[in-house]
Amino acid sequence: MKLIVLGSGTSTGVPRIGNDWGECDPNEPRNRRSRVSIVVESAAGARILVDTSTDLRSQLLAAGIEAVDAVVWTHDHADHCHGIDDLRPMRFGRGGAIPGFASEFTVRRLKQRFSYVFAGQYGYPTIVDLQPLGTVKIAAGFGIKSCEMPHGPISSTGFRFDADGKSVGYATDFNEISGEMIELFGGVDVLVTDCLRREFHPTHASLEMALDFGKRTGAGLTVLTHLDKSMDYATLSAETPDNVLVGYDGMEIAL
Repeated sequence: MKLIVLGSGTSTGVPRIGNDWGECDPNEPRNRRSRVSIVVESAAGARILVDTSTDLRSQLLAAGIEAVDAVVWTHDHADHCHGIDDLRPMRFGRGGAIPGFASEFTVRRLKQRFSYVFAGQYGYPTIVDLQPLGTVKIAAGFGIKSCEMPHGPISSTGFRFDADGKSVGYATDFNEISGEMIELFGGVDVLVTDCLRREFHPTHASLEMALDFGKRTGAGLTVLTHLDKSMDYATLSAETPDNVLVGYDGMEIAL
């Protein structure tokens, strides 16, 4: 099983427009962050994409990914879904639409905003067959479990992927750690977690919360993501324990 971090940045990316690097060293390539997204890949080569970030096209090109077997969405905020049209080339040559899954709320929101993706239009075929998540989904050979996580006034879906005897948890965009989250991600081999900045934020995890989350779940390895311009790669790496990695665009972890 493999984890591929396509994007590791916050909603504005790093640098922000205006060449604003904040506290990040512009000479460190791992500080250049596109919007968050990952791919999980099984030993057989099946892939699940998590979120269609605003930067999806460039991310897939950089990773050399030509096709995915399913897509799941955490929620409908722009940085997590506005690259959805970049799924179109991966629909070409398929016998049917790409399977897609999200919470019932996110399904409704995505269908309202991107109806042509899920129902076709003007003779173009449906790109994604979008279904609401259940207790457990099986897609592309992965077992997929999920839970809703507090994200300010809304919720974001956290995912656990199991395949080949290994597990990856993905928990981005949350501001509280619930008992359901601890149960879902308990004992995962790799936990990818929201970690916006050091200071408190009303809708995202701080560094302290992210580190606590990794400890409480007993994750073998914790990867920090959704990092803003205050989180310099080298500085943050020097602060974290050995079993905590600072995520970066293009990071790959083979389990």
